[in-house]
Amino acid sequence: MTSTPYHVHLIHKPEDEFFNHLKELVDPNVVLTAGTELPDPAEYHMLFAGRPEPEQITASPNLQTLVIPWAGLPPEARDLALKHNLPVHNLHHNAGNVTEMVMALLLAAAHHIVPIDQKMRQHDWRPRYEDNPSVLLHSKTALILGYGNIGQTVAKVLKSLNMNILATRRNVEQPIIEDGVEIHPGSALKELLPKTNALIVCLPLTSETEGMLGKDELNLLQKKSLLINIGRGPIINEEALYNALKDGPLHAAGLDVWYNYPIDEATKANTPPSKFPFHELNNVVMSPHRGGFFGTGETETMRMEAMATLINAAASGKEIPNRVDVQRGY
Repeated sequence: MTSTPYHVHLIHKPEDEFFNHLKELVDPNVVLTAGTELPDPAEYHMLFAGRPEPEQITASPNLQTLVIPWAGLPPEARDLALKHNLPVHNLHHNAGNVTEMVMALLLAAAHHIVPIDQKMRQHDWRPRYEDNPSVLLHSKTALILGYGNIGQTVAKVLKSLNMNILATRRNVEQPIIEDGVEIHPGSALKELLPKTNALIVCLPLTSETEGMLGKDELNLLQKKSLLINIGRGPIINEEALYNALKDGPLHAAGLDVWYNYPIDEATKANTPPSKFPFHELNNVVMSPHRGGFFGTGETETMRMEAMATLINAAASGKEIPNRVDVQRGY
């Protein structure tokens, strides 16, 4: 560690409890500032900003690294990073949180927990005596699209259900086996879908992934297949997904990401997540993009710890984890 201070600025200041925790975790030689008002003079070397403004990038002549404080790269941040030849890194502190959401959605969808719960609240026991709509996961095949931190964590849990795991990853040119998971390049998608009983989408939204799952792709899935999307809504064609749930081939789905979001405080209480009536379907579990557990104390603590790891690596001249391929957008 050199004697020259390493300056880090956070555009969004964490609550004092968590900001103080971050200060305790970083090397004493690190200077931390935070807030939408930039320090004067602006001399930061690392900037944490999900959707940075151009002036936040250009204000400091010392800026070396942009950190997006979640997984993924918003298009506007990508454009700025390319324009200024700026390395970008992600935080992956919430892989465990998102994995729990995947499993909650998967199990609820597989066993039709929500509609049966609604019947039981009306004291209606008939689902117990009717044809069972559940799909058994044991020994079935799951395909994870996007085998990064989240995808790898999901795979570990799915193995405990004795599922066979297939996955796709961007930097694989031919099939490989890692920890019992069969990993393929993304170009093998149409070969993998017919083998799939449970499709788990963990991809970021980029020009490559937008609309990659449409009617033709969904029709390749096994009968009574399940789909979980915790990546981004538009990775799956909106109309194709609705029709696949309404008329087949999908047996059920769990969706934590959507096509339409509230734009302000007033619209939070009444914004349809899609132009199609997914809410009328009994075979979809709907969640309002809660997978990251944003804002909870446990999550914020993990976020501070992940931030400290990146900061301390940069300040000591070591390789910074979680480098993003800016050209590809993830």
